[in-house]
Amino acid sequence: MNVIDLINKTKNSAPLTDSEIKWLVNEYTEGSVPDYQMSAWLMAVCLNGLTEQETLSLTYAMRDSGETLQLDLPLTADKHSTGGVGDKTSLIIGPAAAACGVCVAKMSGRGLGHTGGTIDKLESIKGFRTDMPLAEFEKILRETGFSVISQSGNLCPADKKIYALRNSTGTVNSIPLICASIMSKKLATNADCLVLDVKYGSGAFMKTRSDAEKLAALMEKIGKAAGKKCRAVVTDMDMPLGINIGNALEVEEAIDILSGKTKGRLYDICIGLTADILELAGKGSYDECVDMAKEAISSGKALDIFRRTIELHGGNPDVCEDTLLLPHARFTYKVKAACDMKISSFDTEELGMVSLLLGAGRIAKDDRIDMSAGIIMNTQPGDVLNAGDTMMTLCSTVCSDFSDAAMRAVKAVRFEKINCQPPLT
Repeated sequence: MNVIDLINKTKNSAPLTDSEIKWLVNEYTEGSVPDYQMSAWLMAVCLNGLTEQETLSLTYAMRDSGETLQLDLPLTADKHSTGGVGDKTSLIIGPAAAACGVCVAKMSGRGLGHTGGTIDKLESIKGFRTDMPLAEFEKILRETGFSVISQSGNLCPADKKIYALRNSTGTVNSIPLICASIMSKKLATNADCLVLDVKYGSGAFMKTRSDAEKLAALMEKIGKAAGKKCRAVVTDMDMPLGINIGNALEVEEAIDILSGKTKGRLYDICIGLTADILELAGKGSYDECVDMAKEAISSGKALDIFRRTIELHGGNPDVCEDTLLLPHARFTYKVKAACDMKISSFDTEELGMVSLLLGAGRIAKDDRIDMSAGIIMNTQPGDVLNAGDTMMTLCSTVCSDFSDAAMRAVKAVRFEKINCQPPLT
């Protein structure tokens, strides 16, 4: 086979066969197909899409590029979000479900585009290791019921390479590529139950509910075809999820939720998704599972599991009692209201891009992350502010000049002016 022929076929919307897709994935994984040629094919996919059969073939080829996890555990579950701004739900849902007797085994990725990655968030905890032998992963799962590892060289190595390449080549926003990336990892970890949280809105890859529903239906179909109990739910990402954006900031907020200190929209979404996992696992009706999830947090059991999981991963478990042990930004900047106003909404993707400017994510695939960087949202839609009130706080250790980031942050706020006076001359 010839990679240029495959690029041209996809460029001309001619379907690839199962064997052609398998060959392309294997050759790229082994290094025979270079980044620039794979990038060309990925761009062709973004422009022209793939058929459902091609997407299934790509998913299976990526899954089969490495080992499939075989855990000697009675029942395992996994939850995946298609990503968004401020989405730290896995850090809450995993411990909560584990506290209810369902083992949550996750293999996650790093930040992609304007969205954060679960692995990056966890690695903001000093000493926390996500790259570990599968035997150690299984040992942690047996003790706590919750563990998250990064993609090792043996599990989905094709997706690991393609995932990083998409982030640096403008080929992130594609339903077939998103589906294959997510489902190859989910099928490689071989969980019995899969809950898929598909986001839509300004801060998500899927901008419309219609596109999110298409992605959800496709992923659910692939999951069920592989013999899994699978449920895809569609949730809103038209505003940041929670009040903190950025790795250590989001860990701090997740700990606050698990500690019972705060609730709100993030808490409600996590309770619902935990209940989805528990219901698929046969723990009861959805309403009964909602009550179980709430009790797991209110009793402190979920936080205990998170604390012990951190310890077993080599991290400092004391962060669960003292979040000042997490990285904190050397520099901060308060973005203030220029006049009296009522907040209408936010351009959430733009806020994600602001966090990139501050150092919280990657523009190139090898960029280093400032774990302390991010945004604290001091306001929410519907809030009424006086001139001079703080709308949000920008945080960074690597960026001391906030002028560009602050300008973009202001543009991300949609508001109605109230009694706005021109400046004195």
